[in-house]
Amino acid sequence: MPKVRKEARITSKGQITVPLPIRQMLGVRPGDRLVFEAEGNEVSVRPLRTVSSFEKYRGALAGLPRTRRQMLQYIRELRGR
Repeated sequence: MPKVRKEARITSKGQITVPLPIRQMLGVRPGDRLVFEAEGNEVSVRPLRTVSSFEKYRGALAGLPRTRRQMLQYIRELRGR
């Protein structure tokens, strides 16, 4: 991932606006949560993922054949052969 350097100003309430290129790199949207981790003088920010990025695909292939032979038979049936 390329290094990107952006600045943000802290408000009197301790709030910041995460710059657009950083939000895009992190893949975050309004309402998403971020985790700040500090070690020494270094601070890293990452999105808090409570659900796997692949969760939305769970079950998409359920019921499909698992072996090559079963898959070929399934395709033949789909094609009407």
